[in-house]
Amino acid sequence: MSTTALESVAWDLDPLVGGDGEAGADRLLDEADRRATDFQRQHAGKVADLDGPGLAAAVAELAEISELAGRAGNYAMLRFAVDTADPANGALLMRVQEKGTAIETQLLFFDLEWAALPDERAEELLGADGLDQARHHLTTARRYRPHLLTEAEEKIVSEKSVTGSAAWSRLFSEVTSAIKVELDGEDEPVALDVALSRLMSPDRTLRAHVAERVTEALQPTLRIRAYIYNTLMADKATEDRLREFPSWISSRNLSNEASDESVAALVEAVREAYEIPRRWYRLKARLLGVERLADYDRMASVSTEDEKSYDWDEAKDIVLSSFGDFSDVLADGARRFFDENWIDAPVRPAKRGGAFCAYTVPSVHPYVMLNYTSQRRDVLTLAHELGHGLHAYLARDRGVFEQHTPLTLAETASVFGETLVFARLLDQAQTPESRLALLAENIEGSIATVFRQVAMNRFEDLAHTARRGEGELSVDRISELWVQSQEELLGDAVEVTEGYKHWWSYVPHFIGTPGYVYAYAYGQLLALSVYGKYLEEGESFVPKYVELLSAGGSKSPEELAAIAGLDLTDPGFWRAGLDLVKGQLEQAEAAAEEVLAKR
Repeated sequence: MSTTALESVAWDLDPLVGGDGEAGADRLLDEADRRATDFQRQHAGKVADLDGPGLAAAVAELAEISELAGRAGNYAMLRFAVDTADPANGALLMRVQEKGTAIETQLLFFDLEWAALPDERAEELLGADGLDQARHHLTTARRYRPHLLTEAEEKIVSEKSVTGSAAWSRLFSEVTSAIKVELDGEDEPVALDVALSRLMSPDRTLRAHVAERVTEALQPTLRIRAYIYNTLMADKATEDRLREFPSWISSRNLSNEASDESVAALVEAVREAYEIPRRWYRLKARLLGVERLADYDRMASVSTEDEKSYDWDEAKDIVLSSFGDFSDVLADGARRFFDENWIDAPVRPAKRGGAFCAYTVPSVHPYVMLNYTSQRRDVLTLAHELGHGLHAYLARDRGVFEQHTPLTLAETASVFGETLVFARLLDQAQTPESRLALLAENIEGSIATVFRQVAMNRFEDLAHTARRGEGELSVDRISELWVQSQEELLGDAVEVTEGYKHWWSYVPHFIGTPGYVYAYAYGQLLALSVYGKYLEEGESFVPKYVELLSAGGSKSPEELAAIAGLDLTDPGFWRAGLDLVKGQLEQAEAAAEEVLAKR
């Protein structure tokens, strides 16, 4: 069997633009613009006059326009993601954003007029035939009614976003993608993601060195990133005030179809359980032979064995076989990502850091981006992002308006896929040390996804609240708030070092999607509950899971969870999910004690 060279694992973006590159993106946008102009001419000021068939036809046309613009927009974004330094990619992204915003502006009237309809009339229209791919979307759109501006004001907000929040977000991506870290023993500086991956090394001297050099690498553009963050927080404060949102997080909660109260309950439940990560970190200090962990020790391998590396083909086989043991539907869908070039995997200069899945549009297919460094964590990341990809792939029949779930459910399939692969890797572990290493990664994954994300939510809360009350925040003030949120999480179990105070400054979620991070905790706890249902019900659960993913965002979060037999309205749901994380901790503790007893 031939071996796949990692460097060759690059996505093919041609399907998005019909193989015509930039010209194809422009062609798609020109067609979308023409159709948007015609749509505006036909329907502006007349939405209230539509009957059921007329509404269905209008929504179908809006879906096609959205598909056209979405294909062009995703092409430009994905090209930019793998090479943020190429001026041509930046210019294309800006051009597409400008044209896309102009199209969006022409169509703003529809949502405004739809939201303005009396409830009785809207309910009557929603019963019409032909709305099966948009009924939930139209229903949820009306929830924004108290926060909508006039059409003229909405147009201004939309058009200014290109040179406002979108431009600042792009600058942040370019600045952080350019960060290089100089490490001893390396021939040339490495990307930030590569350096951060070295914090998993069992060598504490190396970890301390990496942390020091990462801190140094963050310094040159730290003030720029702080200014970007300040500007975007102020921009959000202005928009929240104009739209009469009661708090900085309310707009995010509304888009997530979650009440402020339910999100507060989740956050408080997690904060009350901070002793779970602290308990693990105290045990980990014993495993590593140190009195107390430092922040740079948290992801260190606890195994005394050399960690196995996984080439691309091994990772592919592990993921596909794990998915296949659960469901052929998942395995067959995931295989297309590999066979049809839907993945971009290698680390490259100026490539965006991290990993993500872009749903793109239902008429094409999703794309997955990784920065694959052959570590075990990368295999789990591949499974995680393919989980997202399968969610998008299976929900494609829901259409462009209902393929996406709210962010609160967006992590369900990814965490579930990662858990399937974790179970496979655990089965393959041959020694107590290797089992401990995996169980440690498992609990640390939950700590990172549940507890660390809630701590980052607390940082955002502190930062946005301070920005609104104090004005522009200095680098030191932002860093002070970051340390406050991290020390609350870590307690006496982990030392927060001086250098770590600036590590907030490379997190893209704070910039592009403020308020996003609690959705990770929501999704992790929900996904663990879904996996628990699978363990409880066995093979009979598989069709329910496929149905859940295939439903996309066509139902409320409560209705979607009910497909899997879960009740999100139960006040004890989050604590029950945290009990599952505690169970992971106890498994890891038992394995740790077994290894310690042998030393």
